[in-house]
Amino acid sequence: MTARTTPPSPTQVYDVIGASYYTTRRADPRLEQVIWAALGDSKTVLNVGAGTGAYEPADRCVVAVEPSATMRQARPPGAAPCLTASAESLPFDDASFDAVMAILTVHHWSDYPAGLQELRRVARHRVLILHWDQKVIDQLWLARYFPEAFAFDRDRAPSLDDVRALLGPGTRVIPLLVPHDCQDGFAAACWRRPRAYLDPAVRAGMSMLAQTEHQRGDGLTRLRRDLDDGTWAARHRTLLDQPEYDCGYRLIIAGVSR
Repeated sequence: MTARTTPPSPTQVYDVIGASYYTTRRADPRLEQVIWAALGDSKTVLNVGAGTGAYEPADRCVVAVEPSATMRQARPPGAAPCLTASAESLPFDDASFDAVMAILTVHHWSDYPAGLQELRRVARHRVLILHWDQKVIDQLWLARYFPEAFAFDRDRAPSLDDVRALLGPGTRVIPLLVPHDCQDGFAAACWRRPRAYLDPAVRAGMSMLAQTEHQRGDGLTRLRRDLDDGTWAARHRTLLDQPEYDCGYRLIIAGVSR
């Protein structure tokens, strides 16, 4: 009988892979504008799972929450004040903030239903989450080379439908198109720059690749070969003229009634 091992907590994960996170994970100004617009007229904002502070609006009163010491220490000078806490247990009273935002973080939570409930509890008017539609993201060419990484995300992340249902009736979902030269290095950001995935520093900032390093098989070898011999370009030539692409990322906006 094989003993089960307890998976590492989000804090433990980012205390390891977060050491160089800030080198590739920075806000893209085009995505930033879309996210800020979705916050509406909110004057006070809580950023949950805040990491190094990307996408925190500078023109509003922002408080951040981040469980990983490594990530907190990587926050730049002048960033919003950041507390040590997790989404599942936010140290704030009900309706403490006009809006609560959570950017590409729900898949790291140990109990996402509890975390989403907490977001609704402390929000006065709205909750804004950036997540993805797994059915769409599974169609990306990247999945051909790194199926283990996509399976890893499929297993750990809630579905878009689950998130929407837990946030309640009236929740809106908006596609967030990714520019071809996206400055933020999340998993599908390099959809038109495939050679970027050969760079270990780039992969280190993509949690699904960073956490499945030992399982990727010959994906890197096949990708390098297909790039060198022209197979990738021939197979995906329709991507090369597109300025932006629907990689499956979705802004989820939920109103909160008090």
